Amino acid sequence: KLHSDLDKGVGTVKYTLSGDGAGTVFTIDETTGDIHAIRSLDREEKPFYTLRAQAVDVDTKKPLEPESEFIIKVQDINDNEPKFLDGPYVASVPEMSPVGAYVLQVKATDADDPTYGNSARVVYSILQGQPYFSIDPKTGVIRTALPNMDREVKEQYQVLIQAKDMGGQLGGLAGTTTVNITLTDVNDNPPRFPKSIFHLKVPETSHVGSAIGRIRAVDPDFGKNAEIEYNIVPGDGGNLFDITTDEYTQEGVIKLKKPLDFETKKAYTFKVEASNLHLDHRFHSVGPFKDTATVKINVLDMDEPPVFSKPMYTMEVYEDTPVGTIIGAVTAQDLDAGSSSVRYFMDWKNDVDSYFTIDATEGTIATNELLDRESTAQYNFSIIASKVSNPLLTSKVNVIINVLDVNEFPPEISVPYETSVCENAKPGQVIQIITAADKDLSPAGQRFSFKLSSEASNKPNFTVHDYRNNTAGIETRRNGYSRRQQELYLLPIVIEDSSYPVQSSTNTLTIRVCRCDSDGTIQSCNVEAIFLPVGLSTGALIAILLCIVILLVIVVLYVALRRQKKKDTLMTSKEDIRDNVIHYDDEGGGEEDTQAFDIGALRNPKVIEDNKIRRDIKPDTLRFTRHRPPAEDNTDIRDFINQRLQENDVDPSAPPYDSLATYAYEGNGSVAESLSSIDSLTTEADQDYDYLSDWGPRFKILADMFGEESYNPDKVT
Repeated sequence: KLHSDLDKGVGTVKYTLSGDGAGTVFTIDETTGDIHAIRSLDREEKPFYTLRAQAVDVDTKKPLEPESEFIIKVQDINDNEPKFLDGPYVASVPEMSPVGAYVLQVKATDADDPTYGNSARVVYSILQGQPYFSIDPKTGVIRTALPNMDREVKEQYQVLIQAKDMGGQLGGLAGTTTVNITLTDVNDNPPRFPKSIFHLKVPETSHVGSAIGRIRAVDPDFGKNAEIEYNIVPGDGGNLFDITTDEYTQEGVIKLKKPLDFETKKAYTFKVEASNLHLDHRFHSVGPFKDTATVKINVLDMDEPPVFSKPMYTMEVYEDTPVGTIIGAVTAQDLDAGSSSVRYFMDWKNDVDSYFTIDATEGTIATNELLDRESTAQYNFSIIASKVSNPLLTSKVNVIINVLDVNEFPPEISVPYETSVCENAKPGQVIQIITAADKDLSPAGQRFSFKLSSEASNKPNFTVHDYRNNTAGIETRRNGYSRRQQELYLLPIVIEDSSYPVQSSTNTLTIRVCRCDSDGTIQSCNVEAIFLPVGLSTGALIAILLCIVILLVIVVLYVALRRQKKKDTLMTSKEDIRDNVIHYDDEGGGEEDTQAFDIGALRNPKVIEDNKIRRDIKPDTLRFTRHRPPAEDNTDIRDFINQRLQENDVDPSAPPYDSLATYAYEGNGSVAESLSSIDSLTTEADQDYDYLSDWGPRFKILADMFGEESYNPDKVT
């Protein structure tokens, strides 16, 4: 209620209200000043309101007093129950925990005012879950209430917790939550076999390493606390079997370590121990965490293949043994109760197996072909044995046959030696170490012996020193050797082996005499070096000089013939008139070419000057005012021309063109007639040959031949 001192109660004062909640939560009577709440208030929503009030004049609307501020506080009542904001809860505690073991702490929240009354005072209690657990009323801590709670008996617990305000008094509000508590496992239980004896039946044909049975010990624990290790207690038959743990099922898997044989032993008995891998020392007092059971294994008889007496057979035979010779035998037996007969045969894989045969009944192995150790030293094949009663049951064994060597090859020098001896060698000097090799397979301790042949032992040049270790040394027996007297020595050496029968061979060692320095270093072993020293025999010198003279004569004759041929042959000499043709540098078109080279120019050189327009027209015979009578005898010219013609005809290097024939004496039928001036005139007028001297050095010979002779037409032929 608001009231102003200026209010006389006559209605002249008006009260106004403003601030938080004015008009919505609170209202004021303008005449009396009474303040009323127009809706429910919630302290948890808004604990107080700040308002402002003022008194004004009704007529003038002016404030009668300054505006005043006041606070309306909402008083709390217990209208909110406690709430578990984190619920429901999940917790765990190890099994077999003692009383009072901590499990979990819960907490409830009350929205009421904790400073006013007991509305927010919460007290905890267990509505469900006793007598296993307890809770602290004030703190809400949950603890175990019973000792030795066993997970194997009950694992899950659901506890209902209540939180009540007003200190738990009557009329207080309460809230609840659920706590799910799980007992975690500890290794408090040893493994136990469900039965004391396990019976297993195993076929005798079971393979080594295969699983032949399973046994299981039960452990009520969980996880790693339930992991079990199985072991075979040493005893009867325990060495034939092994046991491992299946990590998924925790079963003991019994495996076979060695093969079983019903005919040897029909049953085995041994003990198996099961124990935990992870022990808890708190429960050692409970007892040993292991258990033992007996395993009895009965071996079942099966129809088995034959069994060979050995896992592998090794035999030996000499090479060249006659065909059909028995070299050994294999044996296989049927160990079953029925004891069936056994048949043998070879496992054919390649052609090598054809060298041997086997008796199907007795199992004896014999040669089928002649053997050669140098070709094949060892044979490896398989023999198969099968039961007559059941041919499908077979077994196989490997047979190795070593071919023994028969001493049939003599020893020989292992490598070709290039042996040399110095001219200045001293007696007893070792010039070569030799070794021997034998194609036969040398047995242990075989040795080779070396000696000179009987014909060489009497010569005082070299000797052989046997070192008794399959090597020998070649030693000198003379004081110096001369290459002039003998360049090569052939030394026959006899080498024998120690096998039976003894084989020997004669090997020739070639020894070359060389020139050496004072230290024994070889300087020259060439054949040419033999003649270098002074003091050759007279016959040798004469032979050498005679050979040199013959070679010089041949060279001189060859050079002379070559020069004579170059001088006489006009085709290849500098005076060869055919050079005029070659220098035209154009190729004729044959007989049909009317513009070809005028062959008449060779008959009369003046045609070149007088008729330069048509070279293909034969020029007329020229007359000269100055004549020289022809030579009385022109046989030398004819012989000269014939000789040159014959030389060119047989010369394979002569060029194949017609101008070669222009040097010959062609007679009257030639188109070009003769190049010679002998028959070029039909009258007795003198021919002047002085112009030949003007033609140059190539016509010097013709100028010399015709320039000094008188022309005589009566002697022209």
